[in-house]
Amino acid sequence: MKVIFILFDTLNRRYLPPYGNTWVHAPNFKRLAEKTVIFDNCYSGSLMCIPARRELHTGRHNFLHRSWGPLEPFDDSMPEILKNNGIYSHLVSDHYHYWEDGGLTYHNRFNTWEIVRGHEGDAWKGEVRDPDIPETVPNMRQNWPHWRQDWVNRKYMQKEEDQPQAVTFKLALEFINKNYVEDNWFLHIETFDPHEPFFTQQKYKDLYKHEYDGPHFDWPNYGIVTETEEQVEHIRKEYAASVSMCDAYLGKILDLMDEKDMWKDTMLIVTTDHGFLLGEKDWWAKGVQPIYNEIAHIPLFIWDPRSGKKNERRSALVQTTDIVPTILEFFEIKRTKDMQGKVLKNVINMDEKVREFLLFGTHGAHVNVTDGRYVYMRGPANFLNQPLYEYTLLPTHMRGFFSNNELKTITLADPFPFTKGIKLLRTNSRLRYINPYVFGSLLFDLQNDPNQEKPLIDSEIEKRMIRALIEEMKKNDSPLEQFERLGIPYEGEVTKDHLDLIETRSGMKDMVGNTEILWINKGKSMYSLIMGFIPSQFQKQSILQIEQEIKKNGTTEIDEDLLLPIFEKNLPKNYIPLLRNMTKLVKFKGK
Repeated sequence: MKVIFILFDTLNRRYLPPYGNTWVHAPNFKRLAEKTVIFDNCYSGSLMCIPARRELHTGRHNFLHRSWGPLEPFDDSMPEILKNNGIYSHLVSDHYHYWEDGGLTYHNRFNTWEIVRGHEGDAWKGEVRDPDIPETVPNMRQNWPHWRQDWVNRKYMQKEEDQPQAVTFKLALEFINKNYVEDNWFLHIETFDPHEPFFTQQKYKDLYKHEYDGPHFDWPNYGIVTETEEQVEHIRKEYAASVSMCDAYLGKILDLMDEKDMWKDTMLIVTTDHGFLLGEKDWWAKGVQPIYNEIAHIPLFIWDPRSGKKNERRSALVQTTDIVPTILEFFEIKRTKDMQGKVLKNVINMDEKVREFLLFGTHGAHVNVTDGRYVYMRGPANFLNQPLYEYTLLPTHMRGFFSNNELKTITLADPFPFTKGIKLLRTNSRLRYINPYVFGSLLFDLQNDPNQEKPLIDSEIEKRMIRALIEEMKKNDSPLEQFERLGIPYEGEVTKDHLDLIETRSGMKDMVGNTEILWINKGKSMYSLIMGFIPSQFQKQSILQIEQEIKKNGTTEIDEDLLLPIFEKNLPKNYIPLLRNMTKLVKFKGK
């Protein structure tokens, strides 16, 4: 028996024909759906990129305990379990986060692995002279090192066969051709596409001809949409072109499976880590806003040769953590006691229900729970988004070590049930770019509002979803402080005091420093966003300036317009563009 697992990055299911799209050219995804079971209710778990990959090794969530980081020494690893049980595991990937500080323990769990360089800002080709960069739509990354590096890398990928996805699938096809007659192997094929930037060849762009004569634009910001309608439509076509390239290479795997008659003994799984917002609800991207379904609700296709089920849909509520135990069961290996995902064999066979609720989220942001109809996004109860800690034995972030200030907060934490009796380093979590407190908690009814445009306020439904949230967090051995951060009880009844949807911030009394004030409009959301982001040395100074402004004007009513000039006066100039962008975010999206 064999398994081929294909993982795309940032694949929005709403751009795929099997999920209802009518304009994206993706004939091989249609073909895939005809050969597999299609899951209509699959969700991500831990987001974004690397936290999702940790789930694809461990079969359990990690976002309640840790932000982006390596596979930990105590973690179970599905590819390593296969290796230790005589199943050959091989990775082919161009996902460059695997060879950064925050992802460096994943690939060595496989028997063998091959990596392909060059995506996004991968520190690949070395050029001292700055590259020529065309006029572009204003981009938040323009002073970041990986913006420059991306333009260096593109010079070496002008032909399709030199692009990372093409090389990745070429190596995957090579592995299959060499090993298809052998038994007992697992092949993990992973491409960073269609992750931004949406850099593809002209033949894929030509599938979506449209009028556009604006600046170069294939890499949207992470934030609210400030671009023109023409630019929004252009970036959607650029993304669709990238999806079509993914479709072409998916087709090569399907062709080879046909040619070698592999369907009789080879499981095929195709999915993604998360989706992406492309202007919906006036948002770009992910990670800065609540995790709407464009991000969390993901495609999943599975062919299980034992059942022979194909071209059928499944409604059961499933998620990323289920992939690990499903693969182990296929090879007749029992999942470990710490894995919390469900085996999908009977979901594939008969759409068996495997759970009532599931969790998904990002460390330090909303903790989300859904039953497939309602989605409840619980935000922090206080504007400091505290208490919040990281639990780890490998203190690295995406592109670097924990800072000295973070490391100075280390204490030794008792083991969690899944850490094999091992104590952990506990550090204060660093500040998030966007404080989730700004948005408050949200509740959506997917049956009546599938695009999540009309938040519900319903106390009884909120109570039910809070109870489900508490239960699911307990199942995942959540740190106790997460309950405190969210303002929900670990034990006891859920009461009206725990409800958050009815909160009204305008008109709330509060203290700024030693001065009592009254928040009006979106002042409290603005204050929480900026104070949650700026370094501590500027916080005290800003509070003093606010108190002086109150005395000067003889008013205690504070709104976002009063706060902005105070923060602009106190912060270094390099903060000002970001501050103004945050101001727009609060005015349009804040509670």
